[in-house]
Amino acid sequence: MPAHPHAAHPGGQPLNRLAFSATVHCLTGCAIGEVLGMILATWWGWGDFASIALAIVLAFFFGYGLTSLPLLRSGMGVRQVAPLAFASDTASIATMELVDNLFIIIVPGALSAGLGDPLFWWSLAVGLLIAGAVAFPLNRWLISRGKGHAVVH
Repeated sequence: MPAHPHAAHPGGQPLNRLAFSATVHCLTGCAIGEVLGMILATWWGWGDFASIALAIVLAFFFGYGLTSLPLLRSGMGVRQVAPLAFASDTASIATMELVDNLFIIIVPGALSAGLGDPLFWWSLAVGLLIAGAVAFPLNRWLISRGKGHAVVH
C-alpha cells in the first residue's frame, strides 16, 4: 500500500518534501558533473561520447560527494559513509543521467553545441528538469520503502 503523501518519514518530513529534497540534491550533483564534464571535455578536445562519459562519471562523483561530506563532517568514517551514499543516490543519479543524456542526444545539434552556444545551456537545463521530474517519483517510491535517501536520515 503506498504511503500517504503527508505521512511523516525519516527526519519527520512529509514524504513529498523529502522526495523533492532528495531529487534536488541528486540533481545538483548531476548538474555540477554535467557542466564540469563539458568544460573539461571541451578544453581537452574530447569527442561527444567521451564528454558524455566524463559528465556521467562526474555526476556520480559529485552526487555521492554531496551526500558524503556532511556525513563525514558529522564524524562518520568512510566505511560507514560510502555504502550510505551508494544506497541513497545510485538509482536517482542513474535515472537522471539516463534521461538527461537521452534528451541531449535527441535534440538536434545539442550534442555538438559548445559552451558558448545557447543551445548547450538550454538543452542541459531542460534535460535536467525533465530528469528531475522523472526521478522525483522514483525517489518518493524508494523513500516510502525505507530506501534511497531514507537511509541517510
